[in-house]
Amino acid sequence: MVNRQNEFQPDYAISPGEILNDELMLRGMTLKELERRTGITSKHIISILKAKSIITPETAIKFERALGMPVRYWLNLESNYQEILARQTEAKKLARDLDWLKRIPVNTMAKLGWLEKIKDKKEQLVRVLRFFGIASVEQWNEMWPNLNIAYRQTKTHEIFPEAVSAWLRQGELEATNIACEPYDKDKFREALNQIRGLTTKTPEHFVPDMQDICADAGVAVVFVPALPKTGVSGATRWINKNKAIIQLSLRYKTDDQLWFTFFHEAGHILLHGKKQLFLEDSNGSDSDKERQANCFSEEMLIPAQKFSDFIAKQRLNKASIISFAKSVGIAPGIVVGRLQYKKILKPEFCNDLKQRFEWAHE
Repeated sequence: MVNRQNEFQPDYAISPGEILNDELMLRGMTLKELERRTGITSKHIISILKAKSIITPETAIKFERALGMPVRYWLNLESNYQEILARQTEAKKLARDLDWLKRIPVNTMAKLGWLEKIKDKKEQLVRVLRFFGIASVEQWNEMWPNLNIAYRQTKTHEIFPEAVSAWLRQGELEATNIACEPYDKDKFREALNQIRGLTTKTPEHFVPDMQDICADAGVAVVFVPALPKTGVSGATRWINKNKAIIQLSLRYKTDDQLWFTFFHEAGHILLHGKKQLFLEDSNGSDSDKERQANCFSEEMLIPAQKFSDFIAKQRLNKASIISFAKSVGIAPGIVVGRLQYKKILKPEFCNDLKQRFEWAHE
């Protein structure tokens, strides 16, 4: 592989017309004589001399025969000239877009190994655009802000769409590495029943198992650390009609939040369309689809009737919570989370029954 890192790239452009003019002067050849020798009109030759017209392969062949300079020479001159012009134009665009770069959490992304940190700001912007798989900031505006986003949580945090899209993009990249069978709705419903039984396991066991089970039903599950200015806990979207993504961030760290978010996202896959992105973050949403996904998650984890019977008949304490969790086959932390959410249990009570998760880099 050729290392182009130190390759010289001039910041000035010499047009093929300038070279052509020098050659004509050296030969003492007039425009009219060149016209007679090549059949190219003087008007078009002047246009080339002023860099208003390019040298095409056909023109290069005529110059080769009339001036004795190879076709490749003229075409290389034209190609190099156009490349330098394009780079100059691109450099101006990059300079204008540096403010956009400030809204991308580059430092955190670099620490997580998602991209390389570069001192040169323009080059850093290029690396970020490559990360997104887009040619320019204009294309980012086309791809991300127009997505239909649904929210679940309260309006308590400032959100940068650019940072959210970086988190989503990393999930997309990781999901492409997960081989999935074509999506099967019935298989996915069955998969969720299996995964429910994993809530009592540690991440070392439940993460690979849930990924394998979901992949067999056409759903890629990825765990991606949240970035600053995102406040995101989960997202659901479709790569294509046969493959969906559930992306989780562990933002809340505890098992009750993780599992509720997972089944909430699963609810979107089963209940709602394939064209919409569902993003659970700090800006919140009370849409019908979000409420439906909430109800689906609650019912999957703790069926409403069993939960009602429990709170009606049992005296709430650690022993009764552990016993009930065992009877319905889930982790006791999930029961604690439900009791706290329903304001039946104070937020500071029984939190030691919850599992707490940390990312390895933390």
